[in-house]
Amino acid sequence: MCIRDRKYYPDEFKKLKHAGKISSQCLDLVEEKIKPGITTEEIDKICNDFLKKNKAVSAPLLYRGFPKSICTSVNHVVCHGIPSSKTLNEGDIVNVDVTSYIDGFHGDTSRTFCVGKVSLKAKNLVDITKEALRKAIKILKPGINLGDIGYEIQSFVESNGYSVVRDFCGHGIGREFHEEPNILHYGKKGSGPKIHEGMVFTIEPMINSGKYETKLLNDGWTAVTKDKSLSAQFEHTVGITNNGYEIFTLS
Repeated sequence: MCIRDRKYYPDEFKKLKHAGKISSQCLDLVEEKIKPGITTEEIDKICNDFLKKNKAVSAPLLYRGFPKSICTSVNHVVCHGIPSSKTLNEGDIVNVDVTSYIDGFHGDTSRTFCVGKVSLKAKNLVDITKEALRKAIKILKPGINLGDIGYEIQSFVESNGYSVVRDFCGHGIGREFHEEPNILHYGKKGSGPKIHEGMVFTIEPMINSGKYETKLLNDGWTAVTKDKSLSAQFEHTVGITNNGYEIFTLS
């Protein structure tokens, strides 16, 4: 079975790559600036200013009422953390999630950064999460099943003693911020619809050092681990080519 969703073409791939490059370069700038003592609100301003300078706009800003330009998720925050006056401390980990919108297309990417010197436990979690994303992208080509992506992530992550968040997933993206299909980060090999040339979606595994359960805070956005364990995430926007894939969110 194939997914009946929007197909993107080579000229659109170029625009998606342009949007993705801006988002990736924005995170490159964050990497230069991030240090103990900076606030997540300051990171938000750095990103918003960078997007404006590159004639792009922030897709998350005011999306369904989200109040800031980026998401900043610190330590046990899984995703959708709202930038604030919160100061980052030595040893924290923080995911910064940026989505640019330019020329009618979106570029969505995130990275988890270590603030100063972090514990071995935190560093290992970050490294495993980054590798899980790499492994999932590596198998992409027309004809594989969506479940293969989730299986690749889940089997690797759980074999290393970590857990995969179930409550949030990747998604189709392109002209719209969120499109079909949903990309689960767990699953069975050979299950689900087959992917095809022209599909564009994000893969963005959220990996916990403890159990996978999450809960939503009263702000209606911030998701945290129920057991207050650390969580990390990495994300790329990818497009499926006739014989493989292209990563759009590279600098």
